[in-house]
Amino acid sequence: MRRNLVALLGTVSGLVLLFSYHTSLDSSVPTAVATGPATPGNASGGDTSGSSSGSSGSSSGARTYTGEVADTRWGPVQVQVTVQDGKITAAQPTQVPNENFRDQEINSYAVPILNQEAVQAQSAQIDAVSGATVTSDGYIQSLQSAIDQAHL
Repeated sequence: MRRNLVALLGTVSGLVLLFSYHTSLDSSVPTAVATGPATPGNASGGDTSGSSSGSSGSSSGARTYTGEVADTRWGPVQVQVTVQDGKITAAQPTQVPNENFRDQEINSYAVPILNQEAVQAQSAQIDAVSGATVTSDGYIQSLQSAIDQAHL
C-alpha cells in the first residue's frame, strides 16, 4: 500500500510540473510589430495585390524594391529592401500576419532577426527563425522577389 501511495504522489507531482511549464521564450518581448507604411486602401500596410511593386529612388542613390506578397498559412508576408551602391542596406516587411496576439508575439522577435540576417547575408539565403517557420518562409520568398527586382 505504501508503494502505491509513493507512486501515485510521484505521478501527480510530475503531471503538475509538466502542466505548469511555460513555453514562452521571453515574457518581456513587446507585442507590437511595425509593419511599415500603410498604402492607400490597405490599413495593414503593403500591397495585397500579389504583384511586385516597382522601385523608388531618392537623392542619396538609395532605391527601394518591394517583393511580391507571399501568401502563407497565417497571412500575407511582403518584404521591402533598400539598396545603395549594389548592397542591401535595409530590409523590412511591409506586411506580416498580425491578426492575433500570437502572431504579434512571434513576429515581434522574428522580424528583427530576419531583417538583420537579410542585410548581413546580402541575399535570401538566410535561416528561418525557430518558432516562426511559416513567417520566415514567406519572408524569404518575398525577399528573393525584391532582390530579383534589384538585380542583385
